[in-house]
Amino acid sequence: MSIQPHIQLTAAQGSERVILCGDPARVARIAGLLTDVKPLASNREFTSVSGEFQGYQLTICSTGIGAPSAIIALEELIKCGGKRFIRVGSAGALQSHIALGELIVVEAAVRDDGGSASYAPTAYPALANRVLVNGLSDYLRQHQHLHHLGIVRSHDSFYTDQELDICRRWHQLGVLAADMETAALLTVGRIRGVAVASVLNNVVLYGDATAEGVNQYAAAEPLLMHGEMLAARAALAALCSSPV
Repeated sequence: MSIQPHIQLTAAQGSERVILCGDPARVARIAGLLTDVKPLASNREFTSVSGEFQGYQLTICSTGIGAPSAIIALEELIKCGGKRFIRVGSAGALQSHIALGELIVVEAAVRDDGGSASYAPTAYPALANRVLVNGLSDYLRQHQHLHHLGIVRSHDSFYTDQELDICRRWHQLGVLAADMETAALLTVGRIRGVAVASVLNNVVLYGDATAEGVNQYAAAEPLLMHGEMLAARAALAALCSSPV
C-alpha cells in the first residue's frame, strides 16, 4: 500500500474524520481529548496521530504555516480516506469587539492566498460546510461560550509593509479575523467534494502587533489555551455528530 509522500500515511492509517491544526505541538494537546491514541507519522511540518472519540475513529494532523502545506495535507489525507475536516487554528482579530480566547466559527473566507488561486479563480467562493458550521456553533452555544460567526481573511504574510492599511480595509468591510490557511482549505475541500470547516481562536487583539500576539500564544497564556481546547472540543463534537 502506497505511502503519501509528505504526511507519510497510508490509506489503512487514515480516518474519515480529521482535525487539522497548524502547529505540530497542538496535535499532542488535542490528542489528550481522545482515547486509544496512537502516533502515526512525523515528517517536516506534518505530525499525525489517530484516536477515538465517542466511538469514532479520528486523525489529527498538523499542516504547518500557510496555504501550500495546508493544501498538501488536505489532498493527501483525502487520498487516505478523509471526508470531513475541521481546522482548529488561531487568528488575529480584525474587529475590536473580539477578545483574546474568543472563538470564530468561519462561514466563509476572503481568498487573499496564493494556494487557493492555483486551483480556482478568486471569484470562486471559499465557503465552509454548513452542517459542520452548525455543529460547531451548536456546541459552543450549548456550553455558553461567546463565539462569532462570519467571514475571515486568509493571506500569505503578516510582515508586509502595508499590513496596517490592509487590516484597516478588511476591518471596515466587517471581516472578523485573519489567518493563513482557512480559505485554501475551504476552496480545495469544496472542489474535491469533502466537507471542511474552520474554528479559530483569537490570539491577537485588533490593533495590536501580530508578532507580539503570536508570542503570547506560544507562551501558553491560560486564556488562549482555554480557547484552543474549547475549539478542539467543539470540532470533535461537530465531526462526530450527524452525517454531512
